[in-house]
Amino acid sequence: MSDPVGAYVALGSNLDDPRRQVEHGFEALAGLPRTALRARSRLYRTPPWGVVDQPDFINAVALVETSLSPRALLEALLAIEARAGRVRGQPNGPRVLDLDLLLHGNAVLDEPGLVIPHPRLHQRAFVLVPLADLVPGLEVPGRGRVADLLERVDTKGCAPLAP
Repeated sequence: MSDPVGAYVALGSNLDDPRRQVEHGFEALAGLPRTALRARSRLYRTPPWGVVDQPDFINAVALVETSLSPRALLEALLAIEARAGRVRGQPNGPRVLDLDLLLHGNAVLDEPGLVIPHPRLHQRAFVLVPLADLVPGLEVPGRGRVADLLERVDTKGCAPLAP
């Protein structure tokens, strides 16, 4: 078994009570084998990205400590999505629950179906804003510090939800 590493997971939903879906996503992450939920960002209401004719999203980021490999963690995330009713259809379209593996320790991977760091992490305010809640000084391999990346994106419309 490998030593535990910190991994960051983005959570998002804009269907079927999105706030509840994201909260269930946090609970499911906490229940993964060989994994512990260590921190979670605030929840944010964010405008849709890509396909704009859809409801706003609720987004957040979780820090987990895991001894799962990147591939095993990704497979666990996909299983959580499927249990929530996620049907993969239109890219960037509406979704019940979306879980993206952003970072896994210091890993840099480019394999079929698995790229770490997440290839669009540095472009997405809906990921960077909650990630900066947790670790603004975190270095994203090949991209720079989260706080610096956040300065380069349009954060208009990303608003924290009341607790």
